[in-house]
Amino acid sequence: MLTFSLTLVRHGETQSNKDKLLQGQGVDNPLSETGVRQGEAAGQYLKEIPFSNVFVSNLQRAMQTAEIILRNNTHCSGTEMVLEPLLREKSFGVAEGRPKEDLKNMANAAGQAARDYTPPGGETTDQVKLRFKKFLKILFKRMLDEHGLSGPEAPSGAAGDAAASDVPPDGSADDGLQGVSVHALVVSHGAFIRIAVRHLVEDLECAIPTWVKMSHLFSPCPNTGISRFILTLSRSESRPVLTAARCVFSNRKNHLENLSPAE
Repeated sequence: MLTFSLTLVRHGETQSNKDKLLQGQGVDNPLSETGVRQGEAAGQYLKEIPFSNVFVSNLQRAMQTAEIILRNNTHCSGTEMVLEPLLREKSFGVAEGRPKEDLKNMANAAGQAARDYTPPGGETTDQVKLRFKKFLKILFKRMLDEHGLSGPEAPSGAAGDAAASDVPPDGSADDGLQGVSVHALVVSHGAFIRIAVRHLVEDLECAIPTWVKMSHLFSPCPNTGISRFILTLSRSESRPVLTAARCVFSNRKNHLENLSPAE
């Protein structure tokens, strides 16, 4: 068995984020000045976490954020950054590059909520979820292949017992990591992370802390917002099996509290 932490980070702000424009996959802006500083803040916050594996969307705003985080990290100077297209943002089709308000108007015209609406040429929520499920298969196999023999097993019940390790929403960067020595970092995008978290909690029955409200858990992830899960895998004859999972925290942003406004 192998127990490891999965830390999800959304990329820093871009000018399109600031202007409330949909980016998706077709609009690939670099980080704004504020986004760079958010990345630095996230990197400082996570600097003592020895990430053994790093997986990053191959869109530049995510790659740039991951590079900043790794540059600030005390333990990751030689860690490989794996660029993974499966971690790309949800495609918004013809709505990309347009104001978010346009998506709401298109959804209203179709008689749907904006969260459920798929613009022409865009991806459905189920299609994004399928990408995440494919990524999890890759992640689980790689983690077991690289760390399964040497990684420690979690104490009995530790990975699945959320109540035993509840932490406050504004706790420390190492929350949930006690007794866990293998750590994976994923840098991706807002809509993708929201769908990923929902899959982990609703479909994979991940335990959640007692203080967490579902409205917070599934709320939009802020730029460089951080979520963490502790996962336990076992090896079957055909594939890795997820045997326990819990959420430590989601959408944490207290590393941004002292960030001064961009000049």
